[in-house]
Amino acid sequence: MLDGTWSYRQLAELVHEQRSAVSQGGVRESLLIAGGQSIPTALAMIFAGAADGIPVLLADPAGPTPTPDAVHDGTFLVVVTSGTSGRPRPVLRTAESWTASFAPLTELAGLSPDDRVLLTGPLHATLHLFAAVHTLAMGAELTQWPERATAVHAVPAVLSDLITTLPATAPLRTAVVAGSTLTTEIGDRALARGITVTEYYGAAELSFVAARRYPDPLRPFPGAEVDIRHAVTTSGAKRHGSSAQAGSPGTLWVRSPYLAMGYPAGVDGPLRRDDNGYATVGDLANRNGDGGLTIRGRGDAAITTGGATVIAEDIESALSRLPGVGAVAVIGLPHRRYGEVVTAVIEPATDAELTELRAAARELLRGPSLPRRWLIADRLPRTPGGKIARDLVRRAAATHANGERWVGPPALRPLA
Repeated sequence: MLDGTWSYRQLAELVHEQRSAVSQGGVRESLLIAGGQSIPTALAMIFAGAADGIPVLLADPAGPTPTPDAVHDGTFLVVVTSGTSGRPRPVLRTAESWTASFAPLTELAGLSPDDRVLLTGPLHATLHLFAAVHTLAMGAELTQWPERATAVHAVPAVLSDLITTLPATAPLRTAVVAGSTLTTEIGDRALARGITVTEYYGAAELSFVAARRYPDPLRPFPGAEVDIRHAVTTSGAKRHGSSAQAGSPGTLWVRSPYLAMGYPAGVDGPLRRDDNGYATVGDLANRNGDGGLTIRGRGDAAITTGGATVIAEDIESALSRLPGVGAVAVIGLPHRRYGEVVTAVIEPATDAELTELRAAARELLRGPSLPRRWLIADRLPRTPGGKIARDLVRRAAATHANGERWVGPPALRPLA
């Protein structure tokens, strides 16, 4: 397991050491802080905490650690999520909310105890933390060596890098991706290399909601009940209701054994629940004609321009298919006449020429969905989980639009 070889016996010994250290002095800890520890130590703390019923908090050691004053009984993990907002928010999770998903994911992705699973990011990002805990619970090997890995959990951009850099003889055979939408280009390249790809959609508060084996459509994850709710008008008043209308986006709600407990007291976030056990973080989705799901992203990524509402993720999906585009963030910037103006911030692919980008975009996008402003960033900022930090991009672009100097990444310039 990482850095040479750690056997399960050695891991068990490390877990025992952690349990012994916690019990010294006869005072029971109320919370273990695993952020900033080495990967083996942090994982040992998680398993030690689970064994003794003591919750473990994992947060980015480089940033503020929002330590709750108290957590609910039964808390296994306190994970810290910031989504694309950049604001750290603790989420409380039971052990069962994770372990219940182990078997369905193992079967869906075709993983086995014989796999060597590549860890591709820090444990304070829930995608990577789940990957590590799932791998060890499955009895497989966790590795840091890409050339040895038979499986990987990663954001799509990292999978793309692996496909590019790994030699043809590398044994990588299966990939589990999440964190941002898998593009057709990356999925097809993976299949051409003989790598099967399982994509899932979820959130720190919801865990698994939908999944697929590429190129099949997303469908509810085994054990998850999905309800897409639309705003309907009754006697002139708006209320929320359910609708099975294909192609019409609505707010995605889910009921499953994988839901988090919620936030500590005094913490606000997007998670909402209803009286029937369904929960949402405000993401938009729609059902397709084939019964699959299309995830359209957080409702707060909707841009209202000239009286029309467009979804940033839809525009990003279209632009990401254009030659020369390595990554893209689409945001709405304030505009006196239109309310907001659609702005595309492009991270070019290596040595890319973007001189024809506007013309190519006009072939894909029409009307209010076509960006009116174009900016270039050598590197778009990411969250620890690999998502583009949209809020940071929005603030940098707004500063740039006001003619002010933005200090720090991303450095922006107009598209020539």
